Amino acid sequence: MRNTTIIIPVIVVLLGVLLSSVFIVDEREKALVLQFGQIKSVKEQPGLAFKIPLIQEVVRYDDRIQALDTVPTEVTPSDDRRLVVDAFARYRISDVVQFRQAVGANGMRAAEERLQGILNPVIRAVLGANGVTSNTILSADRAALMERITAQARQRALPLGLDVVDVRLKRTNLPEQNLDATFARMRAEREREAADEIARGEEAAQRVRAQADRTVVELTSDATRQADIIRGEADAERNAIFATAFGADPEFFEFYRSLTAYERSLKGSNSTLVLSPDSEFFNYLRSDQGARSAEGE
Repeated sequence: MRNTTIIIPVIVVLLGVLLSSVFIVDEREKALVLQFGQIKSVKEQPGLAFKIPLIQEVVRYDDRIQALDTVPTEVTPSDDRRLVVDAFARYRISDVVQFRQAVGANGMRAAEERLQGILNPVIRAVLGANGVTSNTILSADRAALMERITAQARQRALPLGLDVVDVRLKRTNLPEQNLDATFARMRAEREREAADEIARGEEAAQRVRAQADRTVVELTSDATRQADIIRGEADAERNAIFATAFGADPEFFEFYRSLTAYERSLKGSNSTLVLSPDSEFFNYLRSDQGARSAEGE
C-alpha cells in the first residue's frame, strides 16, 4: 500500500516531465528551441520534437507568406509632380535564426516596423529616379518599377532574415493640398469648353435665324408681288367687263351701279340715310324717275 502511494505520484511527475519535453511543429511554422535566451536548435520540419523541460522554451514563427500595407508616402518624380503612393508587400521568414537575432523577442511587430523602414525609402528612391515621370508611374511601365522596388527591398531585407516576395503599388494620388487646385483647374477647363460650345451654338443659331428671316422676307415679297400681279390682272379684267357692260347698255350700267351703292351704304346695323330729297343718289328710287324711264321705253 505504501509502495503504491509513492509510485503513483512518481509516475504522474514523470508523465508531466515527458509531456513538457515534447512539442509539435506545424507544417505552417518554424520553431526555435531557446535555452536562457540562446538558440539551441531549429525545428523547420513538421512533426514531434523534444526540449529540456523547465530549462528550454519553444518560440514559434509563421512560415507562410505575410502581407504588409505600407504607410502612404510622398514621392517626387523627375517631372516635379508630387504623388502620394500607397503600396503593399508580401514577405516571409527565410532564415529563422537570423530573424531572431535581428528582431529579438519582439517578433513580427518589430520585423514589420523594420521592413516598413526599408520599403518607404526604396519606393521614394525608385520612383524619384532620373527618367521616371508621373506618366511613367501611371502607365503600364509601372510593372518594371515594381520589379525594381521588389529587388532592392529584397536585398535590404536579407539581414533581417526576411525574403520580400513582391511589392505592388495599390494607389497613386495627388497630395491632398494639390487636389483642390487640380479640381479647380479641371473645372475651369470644363467651364471654358462649355462657354466655347455655347458661343458656337449662339453663332449657329444667329445664322439660322438670319437665314430664316431672309427666307421669310423673300417668300413674303414674292407672294406680295404675285398677289399684286393677280390683283392687277383681276382689276383689269373687271374694268374690261365694266367697260363692255357700259358700252352695251349705259342706262342699265348706271342702274346697277346705283343699286350697288345703295347696298354698300345700308350695310351694318345703321340703315338710316339723311340726304337732300333732290339728291342724285335717289334718282332710281324716285317715282318720277321710274316714270321717265317707262316713257323712254
